[in-house]
Amino acid sequence: MATIELDEATLQGQAEIWRFMFSFADSMALKSAVELRIADIIHSHGRAITLSQIASCIDGGGTPSSDITTLARIMRLLVRRKIFTVHHPSDGGDPEYDLTNSSRWLLHDSDQTLAPMILMENHPLLVAPWHCFSQCVKEGGAAFKKAHGREIWDLASENPEFNRLFNDGMACTSKVVTGAILSGYKEGLSSIGSLVDVGGGTGGLISEIVKAHPHIKGVNFDLQHVVSAAPPYDGVCHIGGDMFQAIPNADAVIMKWVLHDWSDEDCIKILSNCRNAIPKKEGKVIIVEVVVKLDGNGPFDDMGFIFDLLMLAHSRGGKERTEVEWKKILEGGGFSRYKIINIPALTSIIEAYPDHD
Repeated sequence: MATIELDEATLQGQAEIWRFMFSFADSMALKSAVELRIADIIHSHGRAITLSQIASCIDGGGTPSSDITTLARIMRLLVRRKIFTVHHPSDGGDPEYDLTNSSRWLLHDSDQTLAPMILMENHPLLVAPWHCFSQCVKEGGAAFKKAHGREIWDLASENPEFNRLFNDGMACTSKVVTGAILSGYKEGLSSIGSLVDVGGGTGGLISEIVKAHPHIKGVNFDLQHVVSAAPPYDGVCHIGGDMFQAIPNADAVIMKWVLHDWSDEDCIKILSNCRNAIPKKEGKVIIVEVVVKLDGNGPFDDMGFIFDLLMLAHSRGGKERTEVEWKKILEGGGFSRYKIINIPALTSIIEAYPDHD
């Protein structure tokens, strides 16, 4: 076989392809750490601990068959990825593993956790549609339906275990984003007298906003069967209806991760109804969504591209949008003026103001 001389750039290109080819290994190692509750075990000790100590606590009290060698190999990659850190004692004792700023997001009992989302997004049912992308390019259609023969909501209604996994994943990300809204958008909420959360589910977001800003009269608006299961909250009323028909009147409307589920045409219809629901002069719509930055280098900017493919995998017609794409649908819905506000999350706030007649 002839010797092939590769220059440094070509060799680097090959290395990159190997890395991307097996990038799923990071996700699977992370998933195993969440399933084994490794971060929780370390956290419960309040200090760095050895692999033997971690293994002794797996499944609540240790399993005699725990394979420490396998655990060590998984942890070696996660240390390499800076999910955990390892300390080698100077006396030659066993290496001790500790948490990092990353692994603290894996704690199950924390209000600010991504653990349920990791389990959800790496479940075989949700990974399967990603294998259908090339088929979608050739034939069109929705990846999730190609993989499972039905939409994600239909699968959730038929499969209680998957429905619980899905709801837990959505709830944890909602808490994370809600926390970012409350800390990063205080001024924007301070001048609002009444606020309707369109597509608010069972009222988690609006209840937290009203709790932090008691002067706001909160309205949680979603489909009737959704709000009928919503618990009571002080300062919040639940209203059932269809956002494509009409939206309850308020000083402002908030929508968190709603418009990315819909086509441009549907978004314009929803925004038009929002415009009809708020005052023409002082009213505003608060859109909490990803803004894709084509050349962005911020800590969350890569996620805009990944979330766009996530929408391709799991929704029909949903997508993440650049500022240019947001501007187009905002103008179509009667909002030619807007500003983008950064909050400490992968989402931004798009504050849009209605055109005057």
